[in-house]
Amino acid sequence: MTTFAIDQISCAYYQLPVLSHISFEVHAGEILALIGPNGVGKTTLLRTMARLMRPVEGKVILMDRDLWETSLRDTAKSLAFATQAGSDTWDATVEKIVALGRAPHRGWFMPLTERDRHIVKKAVEQVGLKDLHERISSELSGGEQQRMNLARVLAQEPSVLLLDEPTAHLDMKYQTEILHLIHKLAHRDGLTVVISLHDLNLAAIYADRVVLLNDGGIDAIGTPVEVMTSQRLTSVYGVPILVTRHPSRDIPFILPDIQLMEEADNE
Repeated sequence: MTTFAIDQISCAYYQLPVLSHISFEVHAGEILALIGPNGVGKTTLLRTMARLMRPVEGKVILMDRDLWETSLRDTAKSLAFATQAGSDTWDATVEKIVALGRAPHRGWFMPLTERDRHIVKKAVEQVGLKDLHERISSELSGGEQQRMNLARVLAQEPSVLLLDEPTAHLDMKYQTEILHLIHKLAHRDGLTVVISLHDLNLAAIYADRVVLLNDGGIDAIGTPVEVMTSQRLTSVYGVPILVTRHPSRDIPFILPDIQLMEEADNE
C-alpha cells in the first residue's frame, strides 16, 4: 500500500532551482533511503515532504490526501520529521523535549496522561537515553541530541517517519542500534520511513530501496543491488568507487577504489 507519493515536485531556494520534477512512492513498512553527494537536495526533499517547504510545483500526497490541504495537527498525527542534531533543541530536559512529541495528540497546553508518560518513557529508553532523561538538552553531545530528536518523533507515534541523517555524530554502536530499531519498527510495525544517509554501506544494509539524487533529479531508484553499481556511484560521486558483495549478505559493499586513485596519481 502506498503511504506517501511525491508527484512531479520541484523545489527552489530564493528562486534558485534545487530539485526538478521528482516523483516516487513510498510503501507502508518500507525504508527508503535518500543518497547522493552533498548539496544535491536530500534535506530539501525531506523538508518538502515534512511540509516545512512548499514545492514550486507538484504535489506531496500523504495517505491519499494532498499534504497542503491537510491541517497541521492532522499531518502531525501521521507524519514526524527528525532534523539533524542540534537544529531543533531547547534548554529543557530530555524528557520534556521528548514529551513534545505528544502535542499533536493532546494539544500544547494539556497535561500528559498516564499513557502519554508511558509512551515518552518508552521512546527515551528505545534510544538509550534512560539515564539522561533529566539532563538539559544543551548539555548533551551531538550524538545524544540526535538520539533525543529521534525519541521525540517516536513519541509522536507517526505512520510516516522522515529522518535527516539520524546517524550523524553517532559511533558505530549507536548507528547500528538506531538503524536496527528503525528497521524493526518498519518491518514489524509497518512504519513507513524515508531517511537520508551519507554512509552508503548503512543504506545498503538497512534500506529496502534507495533514491540516488544528482543534478536536481533522480539518477536511479530501486533496491541497493540495482542502484549501487561501481559505474553509477563513480559517475555521481566523482571519485572511483569499488562495489563488491558484503561478506555475509547479498548486498553491495562500497569502498573507494584506492588502486584506481593511485594509478591516476602516477599518470
